[in-house]
Amino acid sequence: MTVSELVRKNRSYRRFDQKARIAPEALESLVDLARQSGSAGNKQPLRYIVSCSEEMNRKIFPNLTWAAALKEWPGPAEGERPAAYIVVVADKTIWNWAAVDLGVASQSILLGATEIGLGGCTIGVLKKQELTELLAIPEELEIRVVIALGKPVETVVLEEAESAESTTYYRSDDQVHHVPKIPLKDVILDTYV
Repeated sequence: MTVSELVRKNRSYRRFDQKARIAPEALESLVDLARQSGSAGNKQPLRYIVSCSEEMNRKIFPNLTWAAALKEWPGPAEGERPAAYIVVVADKTIWNWAAVDLGVASQSILLGATEIGLGGCTIGVLKKQELTELLAIPEELEIRVVIALGKPVETVVLEEAESAESTTYYRSDDQVHHVPKIPLKDVILDTYV
């Protein structure tokens, strides 16, 4: 798959085949992609906790918020929940450019997941205190996001947004997840040739 194909296929999937297990080695290889990605000042402040344990996944799940724009959807039902999670934490003692690294690392993980037939969703609205206690995360580390992973069982389609104000994603009656994207002509402000 080309980079263009990977980027277009990499969507925020929120429903998975929960029985399709993910091996710990696959999760480690995704973290290794993140580890090898660029880091601001090469400070490398990010650390990772991986789970493909059904028991731990059951404990992580209620600490996540799913699809804020889908007000009446409580998140994936049993059987459609993630098969794995990568919890991304930042070492607060290194420096505060972790936000830069976070985007790069998360995208590397998700592109790698796409390449091996998985899908994922980066979740930033979390019960951080509860997750910190559950995962026994040391005080100098702070949870930044949780990346949910699995074999997607939903269809996600991109479509042209009518305007920059009409970018709210939605599900149609047939459960297809629609993601409006601002047209290219509206995101390029100027071109100098």
